[in-house]
Amino acid sequence: MKRNTIFYFILLFSFLLAIISTNVEAREPFACDSRDLNTKNFPFCRTDLRFTDRVNDLIGRLTLQEKVRLLVSGAAAVPRLGIKGYEWWSEALHGVSNVGPGTTFGGEFPGATSFPQVITTAASFNATLWEEIGKVVSDEARAMYNGGQAGLTFWSPNVNILRDPRWGRGQETPGEDPIVAGKYAASYVRGLQGTDDGDRLKVAASCKHYTAYDLDNWAGVDRFHFNAKVSKQDIEDTFDIPFRSCVMEGKVASVMCSYNQVNGIPTCADPKLLKGTIRDAWRLNGYIVSDCDSVGVFYDNQHYTSTPEEAAADAIRAGLDLDCGTFLGVHTENAVQRGLVKEAEINSALVNTISVQMRLGMFDGEPSKQRYGNLGPKDVCSPAHQELAVEAARQGIVLLKNHGPVLPLSPRRHRPVAVIGPNSDVTVTMIGNYAGVACGYTTPLQGIGRYTRTIHQPGCANVACRNDALFGGAINAARQSDATILVMGLDQSIEAEFRDRAGLQLPGHQQELISKVAAASKGPTILVLMSGGPVDISFAKNDPKIGAILWVGYPGQGGGAAIADILYGTHNPGGKLPMTWYPQEYLNNLPMTAMSMRSDPSTKYPGRTYRFYKGPVVYPFGHGMSYTNFIHTIAADAPTIVSVPVDGRHHSNTTTVSSKSIRVTHARCNKLSLSISVDVKNTGSKDGSHTLLVFATPPVGGGHWAPHKQLVAFEKVGVAARGVRRVRVKIHVCKYLSVVDTAGVRRIPMGEHWIHIGDVRHSVSLQPHTLGVIKT
Repeated sequence: MKRNTIFYFILLFSFLLAIISTNVEAREPFACDSRDLNTKNFPFCRTDLRFTDRVNDLIGRLTLQEKVRLLVSGAAAVPRLGIKGYEWWSEALHGVSNVGPGTTFGGEFPGATSFPQVITTAASFNATLWEEIGKVVSDEARAMYNGGQAGLTFWSPNVNILRDPRWGRGQETPGEDPIVAGKYAASYVRGLQGTDDGDRLKVAASCKHYTAYDLDNWAGVDRFHFNAKVSKQDIEDTFDIPFRSCVMEGKVASVMCSYNQVNGIPTCADPKLLKGTIRDAWRLNGYIVSDCDSVGVFYDNQHYTSTPEEAAADAIRAGLDLDCGTFLGVHTENAVQRGLVKEAEINSALVNTISVQMRLGMFDGEPSKQRYGNLGPKDVCSPAHQELAVEAARQGIVLLKNHGPVLPLSPRRHRPVAVIGPNSDVTVTMIGNYAGVACGYTTPLQGIGRYTRTIHQPGCANVACRNDALFGGAINAARQSDATILVMGLDQSIEAEFRDRAGLQLPGHQQELISKVAAASKGPTILVLMSGGPVDISFAKNDPKIGAILWVGYPGQGGGAAIADILYGTHNPGGKLPMTWYPQEYLNNLPMTAMSMRSDPSTKYPGRTYRFYKGPVVYPFGHGMSYTNFIHTIAADAPTIVSVPVDGRHHSNTTTVSSKSIRVTHARCNKLSLSISVDVKNTGSKDGSHTLLVFATPPVGGGHWAPHKQLVAFEKVGVAARGVRRVRVKIHVCKYLSVVDTAGVRRIPMGEHWIHIGDVRHSVSLQPHTLGVIKT
C-alpha cells in the first residue's frame, strides 16, 4: 500500500513537471531572458529604468539593417541582442480572431469566446457592456499569448462611420453616429488595454481605418484606387470624431491608416493626417501602422510615387511607424542610401513601436512572472465569458415591430412552432467577419427548441435563395404550427470585406418566401433578420400577417439562445438601431463614391445618416421597441440659460447667416456643461432596460453648418415594472452643442437649442459672457 502511494505521488509530480515544462516552452521570453548571461544586463532590459531610456538604449545598439527589418509586421529577430521575431498582426474585433497570422487556434486553445458582431453590440447603447467585453477579450488574448498562440498587438476596433448602407464592412463598425462610434472606441479600447496599471498595457489596441474609409468594392471602384474627396467640414464633424475619441479618451496605443486616398493623397503618406493630426494634435502615445500592404498599394496601384524607395520614404516621413506587409523591409535601406529618408526618421518610428512593446512587458523577461502571467486555458471560453456573449446579444437585439402585441410567445400556447429560413440553423453566420473559432454555438433552432417543440424547414438552400424549390415544405410547416418564426437575412456571401451590396432588399426569393409563409401561417408570424447593414423590409413592416420583426445583427456564438430569450419574454428587448434603415429608392442616383454628408437640394443629393437626411425611412436611427412602455419627464431644475464664457481677446460677434456663434477655441470650454435630470418611468408590468437617447437641435437659422439633429448623450437604464429611475445627463457644451462651418472650424451657436428625450423636449438658451475686453 505504501509503495503504491509513493508511486502515485511520483506520477503526479512528473505530471505537474510536464505541465510546467510545457508552459515554459509555450512562451519563452521575447527578450531579456534572465538565463541569457550575454543580454540580461543590457540597460534596455532593466525594469528600474524609464521606458524612454530603455528604448533609446536598444535603438542605439541596432544596425541600419536590423532597424529596417523591425519596420514590418513580421519583425525579424535580433539574435545578438537576445530579441526574438514578432508578428504584430493579430485581430480582436469581437473576440480573439485568427484572421491575422499572429494568432492560431488548436491544442489547449481550440477556440475563443465569439461575441456578437460590433454593429449588434453597438445597438445596446451600453458603454459599460462595451468595456466589459474588451476586458474579457483581453483576458483571453493574454492567456493565448502566454500559451504561445497569440501576440499582444490587436488591430481592433474598426471605428469608421457607416456612411453608406451598402458598405460590406458596416457590420464591423458601431454604426452611423460619430458620437456613438467615439464612445464605443474609447470604451472597448479601455477594456482591451486596461486602465489601472499606469502607462503599461494589457494588450495594445489599434483604431482603424483612418480615414474616410467606407467603400470596399462597388460598381468597379475599389478601396485600392479610391480617392475620397472630403470637405474640411465633414472631416471635422464626422470622420475624425471616433478616432479623436479613441486616441484622446481611450488612450489607444495605435492607429491604422487606410488604403484609400483623401483629397488626392494616400492616407498612409499624408503628414497632415499622420503627424499633424494623430501625433501632434491628438498626442497619440503609440504607433501608426498601415493597413496591410497599403504602402505597396499607393505605389503599385495608385502610382503615387515614381519609385518604391520614394514610396517608402514618403510613408516614413509622413509619420508611419510600422508597415503591415513587407514593402518597407524591402525598400527602406535603399531609400536611406539615396538620401530620401534619414536614419533618424527610422529611429523615430522605432521609438513608437518599441515603446509599445516595452509597455506590454515584452522586454521584462519571463512572461509567467508578470502581472497577467497566470492567465491560461482556463480563462478562455469560461462559462462566465460565454454567458456574457449571450447577454451582449440579448442587449443588442432590436424589436422593430410588435403588432398586437404578438410577442412574447407562450411556450404553452404556441406549440409546435415552425422555424423556417436559411439562417434558422446557422452557426458561423452568427459571428460575422473578423471572427475566430467560437467556443461553441447555439443556433436559433436550438435556442427555440429549448422552449417548445419545433418543426424545421429551411425554405431556401441558402441566403441567396435562388429558387422556390423548398417553399412547399416551409408553407406546410406554417400551416400546421401555432406560430411561425422566419429567420432570414444576409451573410458574408452578400456583405463582407471587399464585397459591398448593390441594393438594400433581401436577396433572391426571400421576400416571396416570407410573404407566402406569412399568408399560410395558422398562427402569428415573426420575422427575425440577421444582417450587418440595413435592409429594406417595407413589405414586412406593412404586412398585417407579419406580427413582429426582430433585427439581431450577427448575434455571436450564443445568438440562438439570445433570440429565443427575446421571443419568449425571458429577456425584455431594449436595443435601438445604430443606423438608419433606408428604402431602396434612397439609392437612386446616389453613388457610394459621393462622400458629402450634407444634403444638397439643388442637385437632389439626399444627404447621409439621420443627421443630414430628412427623407422617408423604413426605420429611423434609434428605433427599437420593448415589451413595456417608458415615459420621460424632465426635472423642473433643468437649466434654461447657459452662459458661455468668451475670452475677451477674441471675437464674440462672428456670425453665421442669421445667428451669432463663437469659435470653440475662443470659449472657456473645460468645465462648460449643462446637466439635465430625467425621470424614466416604466408604466408596464414587465421589468425593462431602457435606452435613453438625448438629441439636440441647434437654433433656427443655423445655415448649412448644422445637422438636423445630433445625439449628444445616451444611457442604459434598468427600470422595474411600475418603477421610476432618475438619470442625470451631462452635456458638454463645446463638444456636443457646437457645429462645424464650411472651413472646418467648430463653433457654438448662440441662442435657443432644443434638447429632445423621447417625446419630450426642453429649451436651453446659450448666451455669450465676455471675459475682459472684446477686440473688434
